[in-house]
Amino acid sequence: MTSLQWTSQDLLGLPDNGKRYEIIKGELYMSRQPHYNHQVVCNQVGFLLKTWSRQTNAGSVYPAPGIIFADDDDVAPDVVWISKARAEVALEADGKLHLAPELVVEVLSPGNATEKREREVKLKLYSRRGVSEYWLVSWPKRQLELYQRNPEELALELVQTLFEKDTLKSPLLPGFSCQVWELFEDVIVIPEENNDSK
Repeated sequence: MTSLQWTSQDLLGLPDNGKRYEIIKGELYMSRQPHYNHQVVCNQVGFLLKTWSRQTNAGSVYPAPGIIFADDDDVAPDVVWISKARAEVALEADGKLHLAPELVVEVLSPGNATEKREREVKLKLYSRRGVSEYWLVSWPKRQLELYQRNPEELALELVQTLFEKDTLKSPLLPGFSCQVWELFEDVIVIPEENNDSK
């Protein structure tokens, strides 16, 4: 008995209901509408990268672009940065990227069932598909995990875990620099309900 293998063509038949559908190695993944703070951080990451990109004219930032690596690897990361040269060959008539951008950013939310996917499944996908750098950002922990491609292993490896007081820099983005706290400055802390109240 063979398991069902999803393809990019299958995604076209799924309902447009605000959920995000992705395929990795033929397996279908679905995500719910993200948390408010998730979107806040995505916007801030995009803003900081876009500001640097405008100054350098080196590339572009895209929020939640479709990336079709292959018919059975079709994903939509939270934010990507891609150089102008790579974008010229990666962007096809369907409006999707068909080659890996240099930088992929995924933002984690608490209690989110997708966290394992971002840390394991997508990390492996982006490694084998040629992403140069991967940022995993956690707004509840206010930290950023920086993965970079190891040229010898041909894989993304964790090189730093940065906290609010740290400075984020990347050899991939010459001259780019920001304080990690800047990613979280507009995050709204929502107090948990008091379960003891009657």
